[in-house]
Amino acid sequence: MRVTNAAASRERRRRRLKLARGFYGARSKQFRLATEAVDRAQRIATWHRKLRKRDFRQLWIARINAGVRALANEKVPNYSRFIEGLNKAGIEINRKMLSEIAIADAEGFKALVEKAAAAL
Repeated sequence: MRVTNAAASRERRRRRLKLARGFYGARSKQFRLATEAVDRAQRIATWHRKLRKRDFRQLWIARINAGVRALANEKVPNYSRFIEGLNKAGIEINRKMLSEIAIADAEGFKALVEKAAAAL
């Protein structure tokens, strides 16, 4: 009698087709097309997780820059000088938190801008 490993093959196909649910047309129904579609989707998902980190950093920097420009003075006119001032003042705070402070706590952000200006 020939051994086919049918149960394991069926389970493997079932798992792959489950991952392809919601894909358009045959990509959700035929095993070969589903495999190609799922492989591509997972590859792109990995790439997009990296892109999302870039996008958020870009957003935070834009928010910080807007906050700094609203409080601009001759020593700290923009984002890059603000970050330089914070580094010289020895203030270590990440951009995510700086953007949250710029949005939610105007007085606290103004104090940070003044410290950065004093350090320059």
